[in-house]
Amino acid sequence: MSSQTGCSEWKPINKNEWRGVWVFIETFEDEVNESSLQLLSPGKIIAEKLQTKLCGVILGHNVKRFLMEPIYYGADKVIYVDDKKLASYYPDVYAETLAKLILKHKPEVLLAAGTLRGREMIPYVANILKCGITADCTDFDVDTSSRDLIMIRPPYGATLLAYIKSPERRPQISTVRPNVFKLPKRDESRNGDVVEERVEIPDPVAKLVSSEEIRTEDIPIEKADVIVSGGRGIGSPDGFKLLENLAMMLNGVVAGSRKAVDAGWIPHERQVGQTGKSVKASLYLAIGISGAAQHLFGIREAVTVVAINNDPEAPIFENSDYGIVGDYRVIVPALIEEIKNRRSIHK
Repeated sequence: MSSQTGCSEWKPINKNEWRGVWVFIETFEDEVNESSLQLLSPGKIIAEKLQTKLCGVILGHNVKRFLMEPIYYGADKVIYVDDKKLASYYPDVYAETLAKLILKHKPEVLLAAGTLRGREMIPYVANILKCGITADCTDFDVDTSSRDLIMIRPPYGATLLAYIKSPERRPQISTVRPNVFKLPKRDESRNGDVVEERVEIPDPVAKLVSSEEIRTEDIPIEKADVIVSGGRGIGSPDGFKLLENLAMMLNGVVAGSRKAVDAGWIPHERQVGQTGKSVKASLYLAIGISGAAQHLFGIREAVTVVAINNDPEAPIFENSDYGIVGDYRVIVPALIEEIKNRRSIHK
């Protein structure tokens, strides 16, 4: 990508001019990306070791309602750009805008969530600034004598840990996969500085001509090719929101067992089983479903059945092609993130 923001060639920098820890805070429609807020936890520790400030950076349009969230979760300051040109996400535009802010304020560290968006645009930023980037970090440390960030990550296919520095360049850029760090405690009594920046927003290289939302939830479960089904083990209607996210990533639909229907977590027309509907899905994910005979009757024609349950003795495992023993609240987010990562790799 050509850019007028960064340097055309590598040039030495004065590290003493670079101070502060930044976390790029993603927003989408009506919410702040929780994975971004999680990074305020290691960001705070890094900032304390460097004896500097922690800043959240927000880009977008109509983002003022989000501005205090990073402060509530531990940031000392928020810098934001609110512009109509940022209403739609274009990686080149967002990267160029963030790079301009970095060149102005000179933070020594930039952390970003390894989401689909983060994995796409943050390398653009690194390219513009002629910096390195360390992806998928699992921990950090600081060499306080040199102010170098030590970025820790497992090498591909290895059981060792790599300790990576970027001693000659600033900012030191790292991405972290979602849920590696815990979300800090939210404290609405916290105060901090909020600064609006105005920069020239470039036009995107390519523009979105049109978009159309496909409502997979309108597909009857008996005609669905991919089904994500939940049972009593989901525990609450909120748990089904997580299943909906997974179904959306798989272009599938959400269904449930009779126990889930009886609990009011999912409508009867989406019940799988002898007293519900029989399905012929190519992929059926049974999550938190023990595997009663009535339910097994409804999935007897499913091609591939994957079971996720924290009870290793659950009957569903004897009637599935693949089984995962564990807490779905940990496993499902990991599946969602892996799907995102694989899609970003093949783009």
